[in-house]
Amino acid sequence: MSEKITPYKDSALGKKQQIAKMFDTISNEYDGLNRVISFGIDIKWRNKVVQLVAETQPKNILDIATGTGDLAINLTRTNATQIIGLDISEGMLDVGRKKILNKKLHKTIDMVVGDSENLPFDDSSFDAITVAFGVRNFENLEIGLAEILRVLKPGGIFVVLETSVPTKFPFKQGYYLHSNVLLPLVGKLFSKDKSAYTYLSKSASKFPYGTAFNNILKKTGFINSKALPQTFGVATIYTATKQ
Repeated sequence: MSEKITPYKDSALGKKQQIAKMFDTISNEYDGLNRVISFGIDIKWRNKVVQLVAETQPKNILDIATGTGDLAINLTRTNATQIIGLDISEGMLDVGRKKILNKKLHKTIDMVVGDSENLPFDDSSFDAITVAFGVRNFENLEIGLAEILRVLKPGGIFVVLETSVPTKFPFKQGYYLHSNVLLPLVGKLFSKDKSAYTYLSKSASKFPYGTAFNNILKKTGFINSKALPQTFGVATIYTATKQ
């Protein structure tokens, strides 16, 4: 990204530390507000990610920036025997662990704190790796993607779900109204962290989507990268694999 977007403008902390602090603060409210902000459409997008991963019949999956574990939980439908959800925010992971225990999925899903740019796994460890609404929070996008490539098995699938900007009327105008007005307003009214949802809005609008992100994947070393726009282009699912 040409412009570095961080949650707190005047903070002396690096982006990673700011992201961890932000998500720790909003962890208990995140799921509820996320459903409101996305009108629940994000559930459909995650189901599509699960479908794409399931087609490869993975035995083990790494879900990076897992947050409260929504995608990790959904990925159990792939019948993978091991799913690891990794996140930099211990607060988000704690919420996720409670959900996993309630669903009795703790024998399949392990939630671990970790840095996406320094993954604590051996080379070629996972059949599938997913990231939902998390790559734009990487401090160094290319370093994070290179780490993902390192721990992905040859022939394994990498699937990213991320926001994107629609290009056609009236969806483009609706997107800007949603991201520049609704998202910050919800944050100011209902969030413990007034800066969090302003950051989430700005980081989404500045993220290199579509062809631009595909080019970054190719530059990193991924092959067969594809962009699949969702819901008039307000989100995009990217798939790629390793040589």
